[in-house]
Amino acid sequence: MVAKRRLRAGAAGPPSWQAEAPPLCPLCGRVVLAGPSADVHHWVPRSEGGRTTPENTALMHRVCHRKLHATFSERELARDYAHPLALLAHPEIASFVRWVQRQPPAFNDVSRRPARR
Repeated sequence: MVAKRRLRAGAAGPPSWQAEAPPLCPLCGRVVLAGPSADVHHWVPRSEGGRTTPENTALMHRVCHRKLHATFSERELARDYAHPLALLAHPEIASFVRWVQRQPPAFNDVSRRPARR
């Protein structure tokens, strides 16, 4: 009976077949591993009035996140690119995604910001 109560209360955790799948990067579609290669992205940047809510945030690879902020200003992200499909329609991001999909999930590269935008 104690075991049943524990199972009902969730003390044993979900059954293995119900375990949550690892998160996928909304930009490149690869598995996001916890650690230094993962970042939280705000679709509407906080500096442009975005909030830290589940609807406005996404876990993505640091290399993908840095590429977005190296390519677009905060204002452009808020105004024109607040959705993954809009980002993928941009030719520079589409080219980057084709390249990064061939990299391992833990890949972490440094994208430099252009001198001027």
